[in-house]
Amino acid sequence: MSSNILMDPIGRMMGLRYKSHPWHGIDIGDNAPDLVTAFIEVVPTDTVKYEVDKRSGYLTIDRPQKYSNVIPALYGFLPQTYCGDSIGKFCGEKIGKENIKGDGDPIDICVLTEKNIFHGNILAHAIPIGGFRMIDRSDADDKIIAVLLDDATYGNFKDISELPKLIIDRLRHYFLTYKDMPGEPRNAEISHIYGHEEAREVIKLAMHDYEMKFNQLSDMIDVV
Repeated sequence: MSSNILMDPIGRMMGLRYKSHPWHGIDIGDNAPDLVTAFIEVVPTDTVKYEVDKRSGYLTIDRPQKYSNVIPALYGFLPQTYCGDSIGKFCGEKIGKENIKGDGDPIDICVLTEKNIFHGNILAHAIPIGGFRMIDRSDADDKIIAVLLDDATYGNFKDISELPKLIIDRLRHYFLTYKDMPGEPRNAEISHIYGHEEAREVIKLAMHDYEMKFNQLSDMIDVV
């Protein structure tokens, strides 16, 4: 991947004066995909689902949770990632279906921690240990599962297969039901749960898709 625009002098100067855009202006991390910086939008105590407005970068109210569903982990996305052609193709190959495309958003991430975090709009350093291959209609909508760096309870987990089944079941239930409405068919499915190696591959593909989609951002601030 090309050098990060945050590392350019003009990028650093802009960051001192202006709030960095959570998607485009925050560095995913020099050691990604092994160690990533996640932007957290929603925490388990939230009764409203918050989501970053892609244009302004501010946290906005997506929708109140209509039922007792709460996210059982910190939830957000990986900056400077994009679910585009590479993600769609990879997902389609894994599930044996054609015409699967990326959902056009940064890749989602859940971060497990023993700590009570009471608000989002924060950054978390996390280690990916696996993921859910989620398909919403015909869109690839992977959910990366990670542990908070140095967390006392979860920090030693290296792969999703090591997690207690109850944690997997809670995460699966949330993602399969949080959009459900009574009397309407469910459009989402989780076809696979994959381990840490595949999670890192998915993140790399999403980083590549971001570079292909938004490479003009670095061109805009190039100083010749």
